[in-house]
Amino acid sequence: MEEIVFVSAIVLQRYKKKCEGKGVGTMDQLMNVDYNGDVPRISARELHEHLEIETPFTMWFSRMVKYGFEEGSDYRILVVEHKTAQGNTVSRNEFMISVDMAKQLCMLLRTEKGKLYRQYFLELEKAWNSPMQVMARAIKFSEEQLLEWKGQCLLLEERLTEKQSLIEVLEPKAKYLDEILQSPSLVTMTQVAKDYGMSAKQLNLILKEKSIQYKSNGQWVLYAKYQGKGYVHSQTYQIPGSSQTVMHTLWTQKGREFLYYLLKDMGILPVVERVGE
Repeated sequence: MEEIVFVSAIVLQRYKKKCEGKGVGTMDQLMNVDYNGDVPRISARELHEHLEIETPFTMWFSRMVKYGFEEGSDYRILVVEHKTAQGNTVSRNEFMISVDMAKQLCMLLRTEKGKLYRQYFLELEKAWNSPMQVMARAIKFSEEQLLEWKGQCLLLEERLTEKQSLIEVLEPKAKYLDEILQSPSLVTMTQVAKDYGMSAKQLNLILKEKSIQYKSNGQWVLYAKYQGKGYVHSQTYQIPGSSQTVMHTLWTQKGREFLYYLLKDMGILPVVERVGE
């Protein structure tokens, strides 16, 4: 906002001679103007000092607010810490007023110095609303928006990376279940156990302990609770060189899916789903 500061200096020089010799002092120092908000703002306490108002600040400002000024648009309250003459730290309210409000307060004062500062604020408003300053604020806003959008893009990119990592972890699981559901063939317990990195004997014992199956005449058979659900299929094999036959239990793909969720609840996952192994 260099242009506004420069204009303020010109205003001071323009009215400095006018005030000299009239007992109203001069504006030797610029007031601190905050240009970071929607409108330029200054400290009401600082204005009170510059205008050399004898009424205590708090009493004066409370009276001025009654002229119809509204908090939020005309002035904003900031709570700041302040050191007393005794060195103690206390909190007090500071009022940041718009330049338009400052201009009206100067007019209400009806003094030569009030007129001088009112003209100063009129010049500030003029500079603030100049085409060059309007364009400068628009450019600044665009730059801030661009930075915000870049931040959002980076955040989306991070989330996408996280999702991609999750997909990479879940994809083998999905493929494993897809293979189970899509394959129409029957598999032996040895084949099922291999998916979990164990032997058929180990897996059969786990299912026995969970009361899923029991052994009858050398064949593993499901308990009544699990029969008729399409989990297994019995197949007859003839012993080579003999007229005797034996029954073997084969697992369907539906049965493998049942075992998958059963074992998963026990913390036992297929080898393909184990992270870090």
